[in-house]
Amino acid sequence: MQKNAYGTPTKGENHTFRLYEDDDKGAVPYSQKIFQEDTSHKCPTYVTQTPPCQGSCPSGHNIRGWLDIVRGMEKPSGDMTWQEYAFRRSTDANPFPSVMGRVCPAPCEDGCNRNEVEDTVGINAVEQFIGDNAKEEGYTFEIEAADSGKKVAIIGGGCGGLSAALQLRRQGHAVTVFEKFDQLGGMMMYGIPDYRVPRDVLNYEMERIIATGVETRMNTKVGVDITIDEIEKEFDAVLFAIGAWNGRALPIPGGDAGNCVSGVAFLEAYNQGRLQHITGKVICIGGGDTSIDVVSVARRLGNITNFAEKDRPEHIIFNDTAHDVVDTSNRLGADVLLTTRSTIDDMPAAQEEIDDATREGVEIQGQISPIEVIKNADGRATALRFIRLEDDGSTKIEGSEFDVECELIVSAIGQQVDADGIDNSFFNEYGFIDADKNYQIPNKPGFFVCGDVVRPHLLTTAIGQAGIAAESINDYLSGDGQRARNKVDVHYFDLAKKLDEWDLSPSEYEKGGSLGEATDTADYAIHNYEDRAHASIISHTELFLGHFDEEPRHARNHKLVDVGNVLGNFEERLIGYSEEEVQKEAARCMSCGLCFECDNCVMYCPQDAVFKVKADKSTLGRYVDTDYNKCIGCHICADVCPTGYIQMGLGE
Repeated sequence: MQKNAYGTPTKGENHTFRLYEDDDKGAVPYSQKIFQEDTSHKCPTYVTQTPPCQGSCPSGHNIRGWLDIVRGMEKPSGDMTWQEYAFRRSTDANPFPSVMGRVCPAPCEDGCNRNEVEDTVGINAVEQFIGDNAKEEGYTFEIEAADSGKKVAIIGGGCGGLSAALQLRRQGHAVTVFEKFDQLGGMMMYGIPDYRVPRDVLNYEMERIIATGVETRMNTKVGVDITIDEIEKEFDAVLFAIGAWNGRALPIPGGDAGNCVSGVAFLEAYNQGRLQHITGKVICIGGGDTSIDVVSVARRLGNITNFAEKDRPEHIIFNDTAHDVVDTSNRLGADVLLTTRSTIDDMPAAQEEIDDATREGVEIQGQISPIEVIKNADGRATALRFIRLEDDGSTKIEGSEFDVECELIVSAIGQQVDADGIDNSFFNEYGFIDADKNYQIPNKPGFFVCGDVVRPHLLTTAIGQAGIAAESINDYLSGDGQRARNKVDVHYFDLAKKLDEWDLSPSEYEKGGSLGEATDTADYAIHNYEDRAHASIISHTELFLGHFDEEPRHARNHKLVDVGNVLGNFEERLIGYSEEEVQKEAARCMSCGLCFECDNCVMYCPQDAVFKVKADKSTLGRYVDTDYNKCIGCHICADVCPTGYIQMGLGE
């Protein structure tokens, strides 16, 4: 069992306050068996750091903040409910809590320090509750900034473009979104199946943004229906937020066959309601989330055997036509194969989605790679030839080739930007747009970028980039230079703002009036406090894990979909938390890097130097204080602080 410097297990089932195990007498000198004063004369200081969940989130969510609100630790001022307060806090960074709570693969949970105790906090499940409750209660976004007189054009109405639109409206700028489709949403609308993101949920969260005063120009493809030059003349700044709508074709002989389609095109045709069934066996090449969506949709659509040539899936996808729903009444389960170069265990798709697809009847084969599309005399694919690979996913096994007959081949191996009509000078050699740390396009003043056009990644990545781009656009429009981004570039807990919220801000400093008064007793300073959130992420090694009891994760329930009921089943699978469940799960958060008012430091201080702040002066981050006239620097308070909020300093 691994232990930290104090003998506390850092991971496992038996966390303890004891220094030794049974019959372990140890060989530690007597002087180290008791606490003594710190010979460097350090005293405790209160230090906030960024928790790893937030550091792992591409949108920079203040995750710890809204979990603290849900659990009841941080309370709103005035008459606001905790539900609305959590909504306000979470949507500072991400205006799509219902959507992200359902589909984000949650890299925040991978970084969660609770993994060192037993299992991660169910962050995205809590986020879903916040968003769904906001929809039920009808919460809206409030725009308080005065009109700046500046106009910003956003090219693309997906999650990145709409997130940036909200942030720019909050800054007082007029915003117009140009969208090539007749509906907003981008990949959320056309790339993710409706049983994963219910369209009423998505539409509500988008409409909440548009209601802040965002203008939209639908069915307008920039570069075709309007030029960049025309946009530049009308607007003060331009944000490219276009998605990667062109899927990569299979780079093998025969990959140009008519019934070889991209995963993006397949899902777009389905989400537009045009693709209603499959004809014959489907092979999807990929391994990521898009490929899982393709095969899961194919299983739900089902296969029909009596069809006209015009109803083959590739004609529906490429010709922008639609199936006749009547023709789909007599469907059978579709034969669907998903292949990946890696081992199945190493597939990049979320494990939960892989498990669901397997249970629903999708066959998955790993360590194989397509090498040729076998075509008939009409140029149509009839089979796909594979070769087996070693465990490394790249070394071919000679003589292992085999063919799989099929009716449709779907390539989900990457995406590219549709740059039709846009000046090539904006794009790099790979067809994407380069950006600096502020998401400004180099050598293109007034032009900014976010999302898949930078590099295809997660929806939450586009949201995070949009937030930074909006800040940069505001700096540009204000005439200020582009700011240097912090080492840890996220949304932070701000103690000064929290004190102001509760009318506890320090008083104005009067020169001479308090001369010589130490800041640990003066009322003009936030004393004994250091904010390191901009520069450091707190590790589990800085926590006192022995404080936390094991408590299993409260997983969301699922509606079970399997081979027996997958056909035609487009119901949402996730069942969200109840209010009781969400508060119970949020309470598992360890509040890494910020006090959560456990009283350990007060109880264990042998000098009574650490004390609770009076109730009328207390708020989050100002729960305890230290009387330095009593403190002997024994460092017990720091040792028993579960969250790493207390650290020894002020002595060097």
